Amino acid sequence: MPQFFSNKRLILLLVGMIFLVALISFSLRDRNHASLPEQLIKDVVGFGQTVFSKPTQYVTGIFNNVESLLNTYDENKRLKARLEDYASLQAEVNDLQLENKELRNIVDKEENLRAFNPIQSTVIARNPDQWEEKIIIDKGEIHGVEKNMAVMTSKGLIGKVILTTPYTSTVELLSTQNPNYRVSAVIAAEEEVFGLIEGFDEKRKELIMKRIDSDFEVKKGQKVTTSGLGGIFPKGILIGEVTEVTTDDYGLTQLAYIKPAASFSILDHVIISKRSINSVDGSDGDNTEKDLTEGAGDGS
Repeated sequence: MPQFFSNKRLILLLVGMIFLVALISFSLRDRNHASLPEQLIKDVVGFGQTVFSKPTQYVTGIFNNVESLLNTYDENKRLKARLEDYASLQAEVNDLQLENKELRNIVDKEENLRAFNPIQSTVIARNPDQWEEKIIIDKGEIHGVEKNMAVMTSKGLIGKVILTTPYTSTVELLSTQNPNYRVSAVIAAEEEVFGLIEGFDEKRKELIMKRIDSDFEVKKGQKVTTSGLGGIFPKGILIGEVTEVTTDDYGLTQLAYIKPAASFSILDHVIISKRSINSVDGSDGDNTEKDLTEGAGDGS
């Protein structure tokens, strides 16, 4: 009797193995179509996943919506704070403008070094041989453009008009190698530090600001703007920022390298500044001491 049960278990084991091998063979025979057991298993598992995934997705969506609302709330608070700051700044600017106007009325001063009328223009030509020195724009004498008017982009100063025709003008860029090209500039420090933009370092692609009084401390990163004292460029036009400060060849004054705010290589639309006060003829002359004391220096 025990022998019979032992043989029966062996027979069942062999039948099971045969059935398993047959099932595996049947499954591997055609993998483009699932077998009936596989279909049943997949359908049951898929149904279970669907049943559990729907509530999970719903709950997850609720948490995501709450998180989005919280982020929106925080962002809204930040924007409101910025709007309040902007309103405060705008009110301060209006007060300063009103105060400036009143002070000018008190001292009976009509001229404003910052005032100018913008003339929009487009670059229409550029000589490859003078790519870094000159451009031609589509505004001329009939549009009110005159020689020595300052030219800028939305980012900063790029040069001045040196030649006009009825319908076009030629602009000499700050990156020119003309040794007589000077711009009276000021560094925004604790005290205004004046100097002259004289020259362009081709290797560094930076402007050179000379004749800076050695008594003043000039730091890297400080902004440089036009001073408005030379008679050509209105006051306050951004030129660039200081990247390095050293002494000149004689060790008497400081020299600063200025990274231009505007790109001289990519120019499309420019702005010509027509000053509301009389401009000079653009000539500095040879008296450098006079340039330093009187601030004259926007010349060619």
